[in-house]
Amino acid sequence: MVAVSTPYVAGFLAFREVPVLVEAVRRLQQEEPALQPQVLLVDGNGLLHPRGFGVACHLGVLTGLPCIGVAKNLLQVDGLVKDELHREQIRSLRREGDTFPLTGSSGSILGMVLRSSKNSSRPLYISVGHKVCLETAVRVVRSCCRYRIPEPIRQVRQQRSRGRPAVQGC
Repeated sequence: MVAVSTPYVAGFLAFREVPVLVEAVRRLQQEEPALQPQVLLVDGNGLLHPRGFGVACHLGVLTGLPCIGVAKNLLQVDGLVKDELHREQIRSLRREGDTFPLTGSSGSILGMVLRSSKNSSRPLYISVGHKVCLETAVRVVRSCCRYRIPEPIRQVRQQRSRGRPAVQGC
């Protein structure tokens, strides 16, 4: 298990978690050079963040790897809110793979809402982290979803709940 000494502060998740993740990527690159990741799925946000630079952006910049932010909840940023209009848009996601863009008050598309599973009406919030466009990010996340949560993130969460380290040796 990895001990994280920095406290959680809303909006500053990257400062708590990214050092551990960067170290895990570095160790993987050194100890298993044949297992180089092509993309990292991050349980958090990328550009869909109050400062426009969430944990997926931080991790991508520091590792040089493509990163995608996959969040379970909408952060209220650039006029985006979980109001009745947003709830209606979520209800319009009828089938697995249905999406709609998250357009802020500024007119910028900050991410995409995805119904990732036919068995879950709760969407995911996908955002660009680093070196990937939004369309590719959505396609990658969709391809990893057997259930609501993309399988790589789901597997890490299951290992954590069993008390196993998510990264071997940590």
